[in-house]
Amino acid sequence: MRKVLFAAFAALLLSACAHQQAPRNPLATWVPSSNHDVRRPLLVVLHYTEQDSVQRSLDTLRTANSGGRVSAHYLVGQDGTRYQLVSEIHRAWHAGAGSWGPVRDVNSASIGIELDNNGREPFAEPLVQSLLVLLEDLQTRWRIPAENFIAHSDLAPGRKIDPGVHFPWKRLAQHGYGVWPRDDTPPPPPGFDVIQALRTVGYPVDDLDATARAFRLRFRALADGPLDAEDHRILYALVQGWTIPVQTTTSP
Repeated sequence: MRKVLFAAFAALLLSACAHQQAPRNPLATWVPSSNHDVRRPLLVVLHYTEQDSVQRSLDTLRTANSGGRVSAHYLVGQDGTRYQLVSEIHRAWHAGAGSWGPVRDVNSASIGIELDNNGREPFAEPLVQSLLVLLEDLQTRWRIPAENFIAHSDLAPGRKIDPGVHFPWKRLAQHGYGVWPRDDTPPPPPGFDVIQALRTVGYPVDDLDATARAFRLRFRALADGPLDAEDHRILYALVQGWTIPVQTTTSP
């Protein structure tokens, strides 16, 4: 399967590069330089479609709609079918306003993956299996670190909640996509700076209430309430790098 994905990507890359090189300014002599590169994704952002079918989501991601134009690089259906809508070297419109760590224009630095889920039900097993295959491919080719696989809600607290409370973040972390705290992590020491810890992990901290909800949505499947002692322990684990190890098996 990975060979198929690699072959498809290579064909897309050659096609995209050829397309990008074609437009040349007639006012200047073309003297090409090899000192350039394609857009390099730093993040993978996971979404849910919040719609009732893959076909409807494909229509939304490929056309104008009442909420404005939106797109993503990939869409994964409940049956595991993967669709690519935008080349990885191009900027898709999936993240909107928000930030993660030093990244302020997330669309320019990320790959967006939409998942066929309405937000109210568990994610279908074929979808999760297929997503793991895709994430392995993206991580291998782009060398994206585990901590840079994030939720839409992570980068846009208070504005977005996807992929929601049903998304299996711990399972993804066991395969190296995203991070998850170890259960045996001790509580933080006195004076632990929660705000700085949130900032270190990557969260924007301009609206702490919204950020707290986004953090709890990701790590405790809880949407409301102030950060408590368990949240502090989880943050301490993430900052210290005390996270669950990646499974050695290569199967999803």
